[in-house]
Amino acid sequence: MYNSHILLVDDEQGLLKMLRKMLNKEGFQQISTAATGNEAIKLVKENKFHIIVLDVMLPDMDGFELCLEIRKYTTVPILFLSARSGDFDKVRGLMIGADDYITKPFAPMEVAARIQAHLRRQRINKETKPALDFRHFRIYKEEGVILLNNEMIHCTAKEFELLVFLCEHPNYIFTGRELYERIWGTYCKSDEKTVVVHISRLRRKLEENPKEPKMIITFRGLGYKFVPPTKNRQS
Repeated sequence: MYNSHILLVDDEQGLLKMLRKMLNKEGFQQISTAATGNEAIKLVKENKFHIIVLDVMLPDMDGFELCLEIRKYTTVPILFLSARSGDFDKVRGLMIGADDYITKPFAPMEVAARIQAHLRRQRINKETKPALDFRHFRIYKEEGVILLNNEMIHCTAKEFELLVFLCEHPNYIFTGRELYERIWGTYCKSDEKTVVVHISRLRRKLEENPKEPKMIITFRGLGYKFVPPTKNRQS
């Protein structure tokens, strides 16, 4: 049985009932639901959730707008669950702060597997370990803190996990598939877009010039590599 508190946001009551029943069978007992964006925001303000599953199309606001609002209060993983299956919508969701995007129709067990994978990664990150120290660039895993030139960098849960993994394996090239399997879990071909989007977001937050990255390097046809910084970003 899991102690994690899950928030499901969807205006389809039948879907909410089905997801709750499926998650209960998987051992999740703390499940809250919301049918509107405003109801979800109220719950997020009043409760500590460990993961949020969010529909894109809601009656009172766009799910993307809701995701941005939720990110003001929490960095827990957000999974979009939507009938909007186009690449543009998936990339947009990931760019604004979501950690995963599952399209409808979906296999209920896939949703459960992805939730379990995100929660498992959260538990791993809470283990007490020393900071990754690259002089002006430091990561404190236990606290979930990233400092660049002593300034805190705000990241989503999956951005943080991806960055930590790359930093723990400096100068090693990983394919998009390898990164997805390490950070998100179960892989399918379209999921490499998730890695591309998260790499892009990290570069915008960490690199002096994201178009010419010095730390997170792309090797065409091979993958991505973290190169430890050798000098102060501002020097």
